[in-house]
Amino acid sequence: MKLFLILGAIQAMLAVMLGAFGAHALEAKLTARNMLSVYQTGVQYHMYHALALLAVGILLGKWPASALLTGAGWSFFIGILLFSGSLYALSNTGMKFFGPITPLGGVAFIVGWILLIIAVVKA
Repeated sequence: MKLFLILGAIQAMLAVMLGAFGAHALEAKLTARNMLSVYQTGVQYHMYHALALLAVGILLGKWPASALLTGAGWSFFIGILLFSGSLYALSNTGMKFFGPITPLGGVAFIVGWILLIIAVVKA
C-alpha cells in the first residue's frame, strides 16, 4: 500500500512540475494558448487536487493525528485557490495581473505532494 501511495504522490508532483515546464519553457515552441485552454488547465488541476484532498481525507481516517497529512490537505486547498483561481480569473478577465499568482499555487501543490510523501513514509 505504501509503495503505491508514494509512487502516486511522486507522479502527481511531477505532473505539476511538468505542467509548469510545458506552460513556460515550451510555450514558444507549441501553438499559442487561448483563454479557453487557460481555463481548462485551471479546471484540470482543480479536479486533480480535489481528488488529492479526498485521498488526504481518507488517509486521515487511518492516521488521524498526522500533522503532515493535515498540512498536505491545506496545501492542496490553497493551491486550488491560487493556481486554479488565478487561471479562472485570467481567462475570464484577460487581466495579466493574475498570471504571477498561478506559480504560487503550483508551489503549494508541490508542497502538498511532498508532505503527503513524507506522511506515508513515516506511517
